[in-house]
Amino acid sequence: MLQTPIVQRALSRELLDVLIRAGLIAVLAIFCFRIFVPFLNLMVWALILAITLDPLQARLRARFANKDGLIATLIILVAFAVILVPTYMLGVAVADSVENVMAVVKSGSFRIPPPADSVASWPLVGRNVYDFWQQASTDLTGLAHKFAPQLKDAGLALLGTLTGLGAGLLIFFVALIVAGILMAHDETGHKSAVQIASRISGPENGPQITDLCTATIRAVAQGVVGIAFIQMLLIGIAFLVMGIPGAGLLALAVLLIGIMQLPATLITVPVIIFVFVTEGFSTATIIFSVYVFVAGLADNVLKPLLLGRGVAVPMPVVLIGALGGMVTGGVIGLFIGPVMLAVGYQLFWRWVEEQPRPERAKEKQQA
Repeated sequence: MLQTPIVQRALSRELLDVLIRAGLIAVLAIFCFRIFVPFLNLMVWALILAITLDPLQARLRARFANKDGLIATLIILVAFAVILVPTYMLGVAVADSVENVMAVVKSGSFRIPPPADSVASWPLVGRNVYDFWQQASTDLTGLAHKFAPQLKDAGLALLGTLTGLGAGLLIFFVALIVAGILMAHDETGHKSAVQIASRISGPENGPQITDLCTATIRAVAQGVVGIAFIQMLLIGIAFLVMGIPGAGLLALAVLLIGIMQLPATLITVPVIIFVFVTEGFSTATIIFSVYVFVAGLADNVLKPLLLGRGVAVPMPVVLIGALGGMVTGGVIGLFIGPVMLAVGYQLFWRWVEEQPRPERAKEKQQA
């Protein structure tokens, strides 16, 4: 059937209206995203913290009815104290150590003991280590001038890392405050999340997807903190038994870098080197070094056991999502990765399982 020119013009005008509206909506979405993107990491962290701490608020709500704001405030204040006190102690200890090292270097009394003759017999690297150690014990100033460019680059890299950690810690504290506000309105937030998920994936999938995202975030957060705490205990006990100076602060440092998903070997390897330099090679130091090194790698074994608990998807899905998200998106990707992969996994298998039955397919063909 041929369309008249009037009908064609009407269809063209409707199509033009649709394109103009779509273009205006796209421009509005782009502007909104550009305005919101500076706060994106902050809000993601706040949402993660609110979901993680919400079970604690639910337990306290039974004792303090209709006081969600007070409960959220108390939880955030306790969280601030738990984080700030160890961080302050660690910062003070590091500052004192740096000050003492600078004082010793300026006084000129700092000396490195000469290496033992057995160091030269180490396989592959023994001779090089022996020569370097020997020069450091006899001419430390000349060695420092020789490696001055490398030391400068390492110092700048360390300064940049510390600056980044400070900025990240500040964002974390602000996100904790925002999480308290979200927790004070958790029922409204949960209803909004269900409505959004239902609008995107349908009324039958919305509540399940919301619960899946919540459970995944909590499993990852609790797994990360739990693994970091276990590593702190394993390594801290060894430090105390060996009599390492500042063992408690070093254990706290293991906990903090474990939460930040940094390897515990950043702490254990320097301590092992310190023990060998000060105590020498013996059965006790070798056993201590092997134990501490293995304990620093324990997270590689514990993550597959703890990350997938309480989630209605297979553990490998959560583990792969956490590792892939960590590689692509940093610490936030550690949470976003498993959530996205778990939701995709659930939707994929729901789509696979909702195939039309053979009887219905035959009826459609006959019709």
